Amino acid sequence: MGTWRNWARTEHATPRAFDTPAGAEEVAALVTRAAERGDRVKAVGAGHSFTGAAVTDGVLVSLDRIAGIERVEPTATGALVTVGAGTRLHDLNRLLWSHGLALANLGDIDVQSIAGAVSTGTHGTGAGFGGLATQVRAVTVVLADGRTVHCSATAEPELFEAARLGVGSIGILTSMTLDCIPAFRLHAAEAPATLTETLTVLDDDRLGVDHFEFYWFPHTNRVLTKRNTRIEGAEPTEPVGRVRGFVDDELLSNGVFGALQHLGTRAPGLIPRINEVAGRALSPREFTDRSYAVFASPRRVRFREMEYAIPVDALPGVLTDIARGLERTGRQVAFPVEVRFAAADDVWLSTAHGRDTAYVAVHEFHRRDHRDYFATVEEIVRAVDGRPHWGKLHGRTADDLRPAYPRFDDFLAVRDRVDPDRMFANPYLERVFGL
Repeated sequence: MGTWRNWARTEHATPRAFDTPAGAEEVAALVTRAAERGDRVKAVGAGHSFTGAAVTDGVLVSLDRIAGIERVEPTATGALVTVGAGTRLHDLNRLLWSHGLALANLGDIDVQSIAGAVSTGTHGTGAGFGGLATQVRAVTVVLADGRTVHCSATAEPELFEAARLGVGSIGILTSMTLDCIPAFRLHAAEAPATLTETLTVLDDDRLGVDHFEFYWFPHTNRVLTKRNTRIEGAEPTEPVGRVRGFVDDELLSNGVFGALQHLGTRAPGLIPRINEVAGRALSPREFTDRSYAVFASPRRVRFREMEYAIPVDALPGVLTDIARGLERTGRQVAFPVEVRFAAADDVWLSTAHGRDTAYVAVHEFHRRDHRDYFATVEEIVRAVDGRPHWGKLHGRTADDLRPAYPRFDDFLAVRDRVDPDRMFANPYLERVFGL
């Protein structure tokens, strides 16, 4: 095959071979053949990770043919739904809805495969909700020796903990069983505000709204707040009107926004003014729609991203320090800073492990060099024990990640046991997990 590239164009690979197995048996067979040749193997979904998690010079395995719902088992609170690991989130959401079901929480992008999203720690927002990995009840994984293992909290629990959020280092996931709930709607209320007032009432919004987040426009005191409230029942909905949706989502979030990024690239000195105008141009809107239609938004402006999980109490100081850092370095940033929240969980490598969490995500247009900006922010968030998103850009290594995760060495022990020869390793995984 030729050269594979991820969506952000931050990583590429020229593997020796490319395979598209249709199920666990075919995955096991190709892994066995690769082991005999001494090849490394990596699985890839949508390629939406900003890191080199899927890079390999060996065999690149597409999960696209391992997709769809395999089984639905009703429960008292919804259903346990087993799905193929390569199922794209936007397809999964519609399939679940056809069964009267939904995922309890989602991120704001839905192009990823379910395995890729879970394996890199994808999350949404909501102080009472965990990331996607917290909704996984079982996985089927093909290990380096060719065995196919079904594991859960009661069957090989340590393998389950390592495999469900393991950044692809444990094996190749072929299916996941998700704890789904009855389909529900979200009432969305979006409004402009100031950063000062948003931080003043932060706990009221964070704890009192089901799914709260905000976007801060650097070099200004302007933010856009999003408050999503859960409503039982699937129908009817009151979605954004076609014209308003086109103006807000297509022009302001994609078309016009992309044009402003190009303008800021050519004339960085205009960025503070652009941000001020953009922040003031936003107008309130409210709508109600299917949960997944509110959670996710289209993103067609290509960018690079770094996201850190920090203790909630550290958030105001971190945002203040980022503003000061930009002023000190003279860096002009046209992308809003995204702030979201999550409940503490017990997933071994979850960025919200053991603590209620605020997420701070910084972005840069793909035509601008992001490195100095991200380095400035990374220094700030590391000072408050920040944990980087496994699928987004960062500069951390195994040595300095270990103290941030109480179960880090437990994870490495499982990896050492099931993949001692590092069939599923690559340079990125060697950096974050060691050799």
